[in-house]
Amino acid sequence: MRRRRRSGNLRYTPELKKAVWDKYKRGDSLWSIARSLETTSSSVYGLLSKTGGIRPPERKRSKLELTLSEREEISRGLAQDLSMRAIADGLDRAPSTVCREINRNGGRKKYRATQADKATWNRAKRAKTCKLANNPKLIPIIEKKLRKRWSPEQIAGWLKRTHPNDKSYHVSHETIYQSLFIQARGVLKKELQQFLKSKRSIRRSKHSTLKNDGLGQITNTVSIRERPASVEDRAVPGHWEGDLIAGSNYSFIATLVERHTRYVMLAKVKNKETKTVINALIKQSKKLPAELYKSLT
Repeated sequence: MRRRRRSGNLRYTPELKKAVWDKYKRGDSLWSIARSLETTSSSVYGLLSKTGGIRPPERKRSKLELTLSEREEISRGLAQDLSMRAIADGLDRAPSTVCREINRNGGRKKYRATQADKATWNRAKRAKTCKLANNPKLIPIIEKKLRKRWSPEQIAGWLKRTHPNDKSYHVSHETIYQSLFIQARGVLKKELQQFLKSKRSIRRSKHSTLKNDGLGQITNTVSIRERPASVEDRAVPGHWEGDLIAGSNYSFIATLVERHTRYVMLAKVKNKETKTVINALIKQSKKLPAELYKSLT
């Protein structure tokens, strides 16, 4: 069988990034996403961790912004040595809009439509300040509540109840989460993440589960709902139920209960591995009375 090539140097195109975020929002694990892309989970984590596991909003151009075709008209007007007012009249734009556009992108002699359009798109990438950055009085209050292990939902609700008429104290729990996980905002310290209940380094989807990867499940099993009626009423001896009890400091006890007599058998085991548990129960079962041992075997 040919081994799949797994590379951590995957180039994430806009389409590929969208696919990764869609899978992550759906609840797929990093491992399953990486497997579908034939890359490593650390590569996927590197992409998601840049924004703390929070999907960045899709970038869109403002409807008020000059389009590329309008910029080309400006470039042609400059080549014909038209005045800014004449160019603005041809575009049905304000002369001040055309003037700012030309001065911002090299002036009359150096203005180029494509370069101006690209530069405008790049300038729009500048990080926008969040509400907490503009409201420094909220930061120590939120930090204090987080250290007391309050959830962002509890903090947001408490602020609204405590200051119902002062909207400067109103902040959504999502803003608190984003300020924690997107460190580029420079508002809440990363160390405060340890006080969250989840203790994750990035946010996870509410649909997240490991069951889709086959984890958290016992394979090739028969459901307890399929056991015969004779087992349910405990009328027939010889039916046993097993379980494993986990205690502190990695201590484990295997149990077997005979459903008819309620006879209980306990066996201390070193770990929870299947082989260890089975061997311990076999050894313990040999100490049973002959009648019960026969029903067990």
